[in-house]
Amino acid sequence: MSTVLTVVHVLISVGLIATVLLQSGKSAGLSGAIDGGAQSLFGKKQGIDEKLSKLTTVLAVTFMLLAIVLTVIR
Repeated sequence: MSTVLTVVHVLISVGLIATVLLQSGKSAGLSGAIDGGAQSLFGKKQGIDEKLSKLTTVLAVTFMLLAIVLTVIR
């Protein structure tokens, strides 16, 4: 049981690293400043960045909960 949870924990950590690295930076020079101003005026842009952000949140929460479970089990 512990081995299976450890393998799942490693896979979640790799997925978390990948989603964080795939996200675009919030301040990408002048175009980031212009785009950020437009987002605050017209609303948030929908797309891959928002999906990656939600996936990152889900993976981070799962990572933390699984770390606690693994600590209690061992």
